[in-house]
Amino acid sequence: MQKGVSLSLAVVALLPVTAAAFPPYRSTDAETAASGVMEARVGLVRVRHDSDAERYAAPLLRLNLGLASNVEMTLESEYDLDENRVGDGAIGLKLVTPSEVVSWGVETLALLPVNSTHSGVGVESQLLMTWRPAQMRVHLNAGGFYDPRSADLERGWRASLLTEVEHRLGRPGLELFARGFRDGKTEVQLGMGWIVPIGSLQLRIGAHAGLAGDAPDFSASVWLSTERRLWRDERTASSHP
Repeated sequence: MQKGVSLSLAVVALLPVTAAAFPPYRSTDAETAASGVMEARVGLVRVRHDSDAERYAAPLLRLNLGLASNVEMTLESEYDLDENRVGDGAIGLKLVTPSEVVSWGVETLALLPVNSTHSGVGVESQLLMTWRPAQMRVHLNAGGFYDPRSADLERGWRASLLTEVEHRLGRPGLELFARGFRDGKTEVQLGMGWIVPIGSLQLRIGAHAGLAGDAPDFSASVWLSTERRLWRDERTASSHP
């Protein structure tokens, strides 16, 4: 297992520095990668339009590593093309309760200082729920954040609701995301996405529109996703020869 963890950290160091919890969405699910499996999600580009200006980030990276049954380590990073530097980074853990119909979980991230303008370490934590009715997946998130890394300290709450539909051509989804700051600012976004299997890869595309508050007018991203087994869980291997 130590060898697998070391390998995953090496992958982060070697890949171009790269950022949504369950891309292309702002939400995440109450599910984890299988023990010994690393899920790699690479964002090819993300664009945000607001007040007649665009901002670009590329590449983006999400690595999810199954440490044990229902326990996952998450590594996140993104590169800000406008500033020509790493714009964001985080590391954390997700714990979930196994269930075929409704699963619950919690994910907590340490928000890391990744460039010269950052100072201190922040935290974001949220409760997760995934409900799996026939041909659907419904994900509900709710939590808070505290981020002292920039000159303007940010703290507040966030919540989201994501519904996906199982389809022979993939999984289309509709998401409502909201975030509120202690200084009174709010962001409300409505988004649509599609996860399409392409051989051993997944193409993940999504777009969000700002509905209210200080949310960007429009944002969109394109991702590729794959997974690889780094080690085999001995308990799983012994029960499945």
